[in-house]
Amino acid sequence: MMPNMLKVIQAKDIKSSELNLKADVVIVGSGAGGAVMAYELAAAGKQVVLLEAGPYVPSSQFNEKFPDMLETLYQDHGGQVTKQGDLLVLQGRCLGGSTVVNGCVTFRVPDFILEKWGAEYGLTNLTPETLSPYFEKIERNLSIHTNQPHEINQNSRKLEQGAKALGWSVKPLQRNTKDCALTGHCLSGCKTDRKQSMLVTYLPWASHYGAQIYSDCLVTEILTDSGRASGIKAQVTDPQSGEKVADMTVKADLVVVSAGAIQTPLLFLRSQLGSQNDSIGKNFACHPSTMIVAEFEKDIYTWRGAMLGVYMDEFEHPDKGGFVLEGGGAGPMEIGMSTEPGTGKSYLEFMSNAKNYASCISLIHDHNVGQVSVQDGQKQIDYELSDDDFPAMKLAFKAAAKIYFKAGAKRVFLPTVDKRIVESEDEIDSKIDGIENTPFAIRMVSYHPQGTMRMGTDPGRSVTNEYGEHHGVNGLFVADASLFPTSIIVNPQESVYAISNYIADYILANEEKYFTRLN
Repeated sequence: MMPNMLKVIQAKDIKSSELNLKADVVIVGSGAGGAVMAYELAAAGKQVVLLEAGPYVPSSQFNEKFPDMLETLYQDHGGQVTKQGDLLVLQGRCLGGSTVVNGCVTFRVPDFILEKWGAEYGLTNLTPETLSPYFEKIERNLSIHTNQPHEINQNSRKLEQGAKALGWSVKPLQRNTKDCALTGHCLSGCKTDRKQSMLVTYLPWASHYGAQIYSDCLVTEILTDSGRASGIKAQVTDPQSGEKVADMTVKADLVVVSAGAIQTPLLFLRSQLGSQNDSIGKNFACHPSTMIVAEFEKDIYTWRGAMLGVYMDEFEHPDKGGFVLEGGGAGPMEIGMSTEPGTGKSYLEFMSNAKNYASCISLIHDHNVGQVSVQDGQKQIDYELSDDDFPAMKLAFKAAAKIYFKAGAKRVFLPTVDKRIVESEDEIDSKIDGIENTPFAIRMVSYHPQGTMRMGTDPGRSVTNEYGEHHGVNGLFVADASLFPTSIIVNPQESVYAISNYIADYILANEEKYFTRLN
């Protein structure tokens, strides 16, 4: 690919209080969906304007201090929570979006999920055979590869060791890294640019082909005219002072919204497009994740090396449990937040043993029970862990505990608000069966919001058609994880890349329908 030629227009570069732009297409959001869309359309000769609400933070400003980067790179400065308050939803809010701050893990959407989408939502176009060339292209472009032995640290080795002893399937993860420096600071952005995020790949490539990229631009309204998308309105804001710099209007033949599964439905609702389909914002899923920690006699140093090394997928299919475990490392601070370490002497004892801990992340195939809405002008994420999903969560805890004891753990710390420690394999069932599905019972975080702009052929059950185009507004597309009809169990970034590329190809194949310059 071509060298980094990223050009970004920031709030500090804008001297006028009013901007009026014209383009073939305006794209809202610069993450996995928006960046791929921008590159594909710009490379095909389209005039592209891409708008990102967050700041442009070059990797030279990443300091590998997680609290600092939460403040700088994340939505709501890392404090985005559900209405209930017991689930933290982490998303990137910077140029490149969540691809800048994720753990680099990549999966193709599982075939059985695609089969379900075809059977239940009419998405017979999204088959493994159709998407395979898109996945292959993305994997080439982003240096996606299977973790090699040197990329699997002692933390992941413990998960691997225990799973193999139980006869369970365990595999190296795939990651979008190039010559990974193994620093383990993925969630703080990659200071060495080894993570192949949109910030160092598709955005510079789109810029090379003439895409105009703006940061600090919060889109406030989608414009329509006679049933067609006609552009957007936005506000340019100084990221330091929070003061408005300019009002922006972009007139375009095509609008693509790729702001993520929370901000995308909010934009549609604030644009008063929700009345055209009451599914907007509904069907929210998020893979609520936990961290299970185990103590060993020998030093592990879970934070050393690649952050994520292997995964256990024995129970991935919903018929077998509907969860996966990923060998995920963390620093002492994060470990202390993932379970109940106690206070005073108990806390000091817990933290002094941090080097002996191994940790893994649980992901479950949660049902789409949540909703994103606007209440009194403010964002609201309404999500409670379903009673139907709670058994999968507890099965994940049990599987992790069994794995760690097989690998020689002394004890296992459960991710509960109350202090729950499993001291032996014999205690696994009794300690975990006693956990009840009540608010704040489990320490959960979500990195994978999805599902709020469901794709499908039935307008009564979905927001967009099988190509991501809004059922009620022509030329208005969505290209992000909000399209997913169900949660996909695994990390979603690669699936978003591929589906966005697929939608871009559909647009280009039907360009006479969408671009007035051709008419």
